[in-house]
Amino acid sequence: MFFWHAGATIALIRYAFRDERMDLRFLVLGAVLPDLLDTPVGLALWDRFHAVRLAAHSLTFAALVMLAVMVATRRGRPRKRWMPVAVGVLMHLFLDGMWRFPATLWWPFLGTAFASSGFATVGEYLRWLLTDWRTWLGETVGFVYLVVLARRSHLGEPERLRRFLRTGVVDAPIGP
Repeated sequence: MFFWHAGATIALIRYAFRDERMDLRFLVLGAVLPDLLDTPVGLALWDRFHAVRLAAHSLTFAALVMLAVMVATRRGRPRKRWMPVAVGVLMHLFLDGMWRFPATLWWPFLGTAFASSGFATVGEYLRWLLTDWRTWLGETVGFVYLVVLARRSHLGEPERLRRFLRTGVVDAPIGP
């Protein structure tokens, strides 16, 4: 669910932090990182886990990302650039409603098993994912927000798009 995580994370974090200079590229990286790491492993090892939400969907992973940012950067610009990755990971856990899956959220503190998806096969899981109206609704909401943000930021203009790709900053002011 790329658009849901990217769009909802940007919307909520821009509103909460009110930081118009935040590098949204790093925020989106954090917002999709748990799925980028866990989904291929979960699909490849379905017979073992019966899930695609594994260690990267845990608070342990989020804390390790935060710790890595804190250790690897100094105060100021480098930390400000990389901290959105950690914030994005935490937002991913929130947007996935991981509190409903405590075995995964609190992994490994409640044991080493991950919460099962409830589907016996990868095919069943993928069929559900591709036909679930909530999945499509979330993707649509995220996509629409990203389109609106791009239009408000005038990313259709080549210079503004180049600036965004170079800095991760958009020119859309954050409303009240």
